Amino acid sequence: MGILTRRKNKKYSYEPRFYEQEEGTRPFEMKNKFDEHRTTIDAGGLKRRFNTALSDYKKGTDATVKKRLIIIIVILILVFLWFIDFDLSIFKI
Repeated sequence: MGILTRRKNKKYSYEPRFYEQEEGTRPFEMKNKFDEHRTTIDAGGLKRRFNTALSDYKKGTDATVKKRLIIIIVILILVFLWFIDFDLSIFKI
């Protein structure tokens, strides 16, 4: 043990006694329970992720989800306009 060198951490190769490891899996990997249903997890760059999310939205949505999304967007726009004190009277004739 030298004065100028640091001590290295010990490495253990622990393997559980009754664990049967499958090919390509790690025993202590933390996984979300919805990972196998998501298409945008390992999609690559930002553009590819956005395109896969958009195609996933178009593929699996029904009319109620689209209506709810439009209502939420309209409410957020109105809240933003109210926040910046936008005068809506310019739209009146």
